Amino acid sequence: MSTQPTRFVGTDSYVATPDLMVAVNAAITLGRPLLVKGEPGTGKTVLAEEVARALGKPLIRWHIKSTTKAQHGLYEYDAVARLRDSQLGDPRVSDISHYILRGKLWEAFSAESSPVLLIDEIDKADIEFPNDLLLELDRMEFYVYETKQTIVARNRPVVIITSNNEKELPDAFLRRCFFHYIRFPDAETMARIVAVHYPLLKQALVREALAVFYELREVPGLKKRPSTSELLDWLKLLVYDELPPEALRSREPGKILPPLIGALLKSEQDTWLVERLASQVRRGR
Repeated sequence: MSTQPTRFVGTDSYVATPDLMVAVNAAITLGRPLLVKGEPGTGKTVLAEEVARALGKPLIRWHIKSTTKAQHGLYEYDAVARLRDSQLGDPRVSDISHYILRGKLWEAFSAESSPVLLIDEIDKADIEFPNDLLLELDRMEFYVYETKQTIVARNRPVVIITSNNEKELPDAFLRRCFFHYIRFPDAETMARIVAVHYPLLKQALVREALAVFYELREVPGLKKRPSTSELLDWLKLLVYDELPPEALRSREPGKILPPLIGALLKSEQDTWLVERLASQVRRGR
């Protein structure tokens, strides 16, 4: 009889560094939320998906927006629907529980087996949002005032919280989390990530593409540096167009930028900046 793994060691589709595996397993052992930060495109959201897959747990996603309140994760009382039904003479109005809409936290607390709860991009919400979840995440319970019931977690979920560092999170919230910053992959790790997604890709093309990619990331003044996901998109296009490695550094007149640069650079300012620097380098040869 097979048993589910209790420790995260990465998956065949997700390259996890040793320090990231340590962080995930430490958070699970402590029973604390794992707060994951890192620049966009470093695999923070995908991490929750892969942890759930590796541990054989269901995944519950709570994507945070600027208008999201902590209460939305617990429940919402639909008073408008109840008023409408009362005007229509619907007998359900006598039971207020019909108008309680469960949130993602309630869904995680009531799951039959311990799920992975992803609270994605918590820094998009207002500054009070993290503090408003402190008690619920600490005690693994909350109170529903309309029905006078306490919802207690059947099994403690594995909570993974992501942040893009758009705003500082409160100290009280940070104290209750295990923190990990996902550093941007170095060239060696990135080559392993590419190999997971494109195992049959010719190594000459991978080496040249990675060299161009990291050179772009080092250009001073870029508004948005290209990320891992954008590199993978670029490689997919290079393969689709059957471009050879030497095409990535074309010396033909009028072709200063690498082909399909729109997969890597996402603004006209960045494109102009790279084009100007590449032109200066070419003239200086």
